[in-house]
Amino acid sequence: MSVGHRVRRHRTLSHIIDSVGAVRVMRRSGLIPFPRIDHGIASIRAVGKYGPFAGPVHAHAHSDAADTIALIDEAGSFSYADLERKSNALVRGWRADGTGPGSVMGVMARNHHLLVVTMLAAAKGGIRLVMMNTGFAPPQLADVAAREQVRAFVFDDEFAPVAAALSPAVKRYVAWTETPDSGDTTLASILELESTSDVPTPSVQGGFVLLTSGTTGTPKGAPRDHTSPLASAQFLDRVPLRRGRTMVMAAPIFHGTGLSQFALALALADTVVMNRTFDAENTVELLARHRADSLVLVPTMLQRIVDLGPDVLAQYDTSALRIVFAAGSSISPDLSRRTARAFGPVLHNLYGSTEVAVATVATPEELERAPGTAGRPPVTCRVQLFDYDGTPVTAAGAVGRIFVSSGLSFSGYTDGRDKERIDGMLATGDVGHFDENGLLFVDGRDDDMIVSGGENVYPLEVENILADREDVVEAAVVGVVDADFGHRLKAFVVPTVSSTRDVTEIKKYVGTTLARYKVPRDIVFVDRLPRNATGKVLRRALTDMG
Repeated sequence: MSVGHRVRRHRTLSHIIDSVGAVRVMRRSGLIPFPRIDHGIASIRAVGKYGPFAGPVHAHAHSDAADTIALIDEAGSFSYADLERKSNALVRGWRADGTGPGSVMGVMARNHHLLVVTMLAAAKGGIRLVMMNTGFAPPQLADVAAREQVRAFVFDDEFAPVAAALSPAVKRYVAWTETPDSGDTTLASILELESTSDVPTPSVQGGFVLLTSGTTGTPKGAPRDHTSPLASAQFLDRVPLRRGRTMVMAAPIFHGTGLSQFALALALADTVVMNRTFDAENTVELLARHRADSLVLVPTMLQRIVDLGPDVLAQYDTSALRIVFAAGSSISPDLSRRTARAFGPVLHNLYGSTEVAVATVATPEELERAPGTAGRPPVTCRVQLFDYDGTPVTAAGAVGRIFVSSGLSFSGYTDGRDKERIDGMLATGDVGHFDENGLLFVDGRDDDMIVSGGENVYPLEVENILADREDVVEAAVVGVVDADFGHRLKAFVVPTVSSTRDVTEIKKYVGTTLARYKVPRDIVFVDRLPRNATGKVLRRALTDMG
């Protein structure tokens, strides 16, 4: 038997094992078996026709779940049947306006029902949807829209000054608005005029484009045109979401964290509660009011919630909360421990990226044993470390570049570029190590590594030590040019109100835990760290501060 044949046979066997495991996971969560076999068949067909968002909504709207509340926002409550009818009307309105199968549409909107209806209608209409970051400045929006060939644009009226940067040829539709006489066509006006009956299946699936964080330049487009039918299992394997529960969605839906969990909630016929803007105490109040089972957010939001303190949190009954799902950036060991003290063993930390989607998930039990871990790969995912020569790194504790194999990994950026691949596995751009128990730890971004005096330093390790201090809210470490060492470490620290801001003592504290070359030479106290709309620290802005 040839080597190639053995490799193919091994991959086929692995795929079969993964598929069986994925089906078991979906059965456990309530995705399958369906309450009725005809509903199951209809759901599978709907996802095939309309994709992972509009497909489940269409199936639920034509089943016993039609009147189940799918979404609650500041405008009210909307059943699965409501979302189905509204999205049908929107498809018709757009087609009448020349936006149909094969068109590219951008959307810049906060979390609310009109964003959701836009997503559903785009899928039903065969329209490719580009999920724009609500933190974009006009030049960024113009660059991305031109590159992605956007011909129609949906936006909340608060983003009208940003949308003004678009070409006049781009059709405009206003979603959420407080001033309906703005001059642009509103989604509400289309919904009032068009029929809500079922629409024909599109000749092509539009898919959607997620954008990278863009912390070091113009965000790249990562298309999501195809979804594996077993994709849900990657999340559900290690995050125990269940059918018919209530989820509070604090993370922005334009980002992979919010988008992925929103898709799962729709598939499970859950109720999703969302607000257009994030407020820490309001989010806790929503958890209590709706007896929410799960909360989805990014780590900076979680930090703001636990910072409310026990006196504020004790005012709200969050005993129904079983899952806090956080992703998008690293979670420090300190934040992991504080979350457990505030809410119990509920934190699930996903590690992944826009390009690879899911890599690993850390469960509450793993975070208790090893705070700061990224956990283990779920079913159908594989993670491996390689050195810079492409040789596997297998020893416990040895640092290597992180590569991921996942059915959700993208096929390349929309501009034709790609991430590095080894043996079919995709680079995340991070470095990390496995401990002796097989738990992954992410040590930092490959390109964030600082070479100081010939020694390699990953900022995340130093940041976690600083964040462990009682007088530090959070910290970020960058490298700045130094005549003697090439680069030196500079820490930007957000202190607590009671902090004495003793630079010498802080340096001594770091030096008792880490090697001397990892101690920041400079420490600057700041009120807050600069972040983008998804909570990632803008390190270039810190470096530019000198």
